[in-house]
Amino acid sequence: MLIDTTLREGAQLFGAYFSMEARERIVTGLLSVGVDEIELGWVGQEGLAELVGRVRARRGETALSVWSPCREADIRKAAGLGVDRINIGVPVSDLHIENRLGTDREGLLERLARTVLAAGLLGIRYVSVGLEDLSRADADFALKAARLAQDVGASRVRLSDSLGLLTPLRTAELAAAFAGELSLDLAVHCHDDFGMATANAVTALQSGVRYADASLLGIGERSGIAATEELAAYLTLKEESHAYHIENLRDLCHFVSQAAGVPIPRTKPVLGKDIFACESGLHAHALSKSPALFEPYDPSRVGADRMVAVGGKSGRAAIRHALADHGLDLTEQGLSALVHEVRKLSWELERPLTGSELTKLIKN
Repeated sequence: MLIDTTLREGAQLFGAYFSMEARERIVTGLLSVGVDEIELGWVGQEGLAELVGRVRARRGETALSVWSPCREADIRKAAGLGVDRINIGVPVSDLHIENRLGTDREGLLERLARTVLAAGLLGIRYVSVGLEDLSRADADFALKAARLAQDVGASRVRLSDSLGLLTPLRTAELAAAFAGELSLDLAVHCHDDFGMATANAVTALQSGVRYADASLLGIGERSGIAATEELAAYLTLKEESHAYHIENLRDLCHFVSQAAGVPIPRTKPVLGKDIFACESGLHAHALSKSPALFEPYDPSRVGADRMVAVGGKSGRAAIRHALADHGLDLTEQGLSALVHEVRKLSWELERPLTGSELTKLIKN
């Protein structure tokens, strides 16, 4: 299950500022995709109460949540927002406990217990506790904190790889360890500092974790986190464990790209304009026979188009197929000459040929 945190984690991206209209549009898009939970922002964020008021009635089966630090005063503010869930952040590494919070392990546990109990007394039915900087924490202490959270009424514990240090194998070990000791929901928050966020999130979901945080385009602090579009596509197309409306992702992600000032690379998984483009002779020839030979899924499932062009890497079979698309045929000698001309022009232009350029060569 997916928790989209574009409006909390994603909004922390350096230089990203989402207007109220942009935030509402992002929520509307996420609802159309069918994500399981939307983290709308953090306690104290400007305009958060207004945003909740605008979208609460339209949430359907999607849960709305906000993030809060582990402080009773902030929990009281969160309780007044009218959201479904509160996500409390609790650092569990000694580095953060001592240098950021100025306390010790026992002091942290006391604060955690008081805050979760206060949330329950304030009528918050679903409290999630995020164990921040878990990958640098003492594993036994982190598990102790998780057990305490469960004992005082938390509904979920979120395992946060705050610096993106985990690998899939280590993620699987941690997920299995926590799942084996706890009976509440588990979630993961995987950062992408070494490019493993989506892989770690998928691994966690396969190892006893129920929820994974993600953001559109993977935006967030530093290198960001797991990407919503990648997780939603994988879970829908390959694991078939969910049926997200992934055909709605492309337009939504392009909107976020413009709003956040983050260009989408042409080879970006799920979204890139060239992920189903081909000019290689072997691959192009195979695609003409059966697209499944070199495509992991039908492009139409994510609103993309297949594009096959000829160029400097194209062979006889690919160019013959392109001729057939134009209703033309050539002798073997003519085909050999055309292959030479196509390759020559493509290398001069340093790109594949357009349809009109190919037609001009054929006529010549």
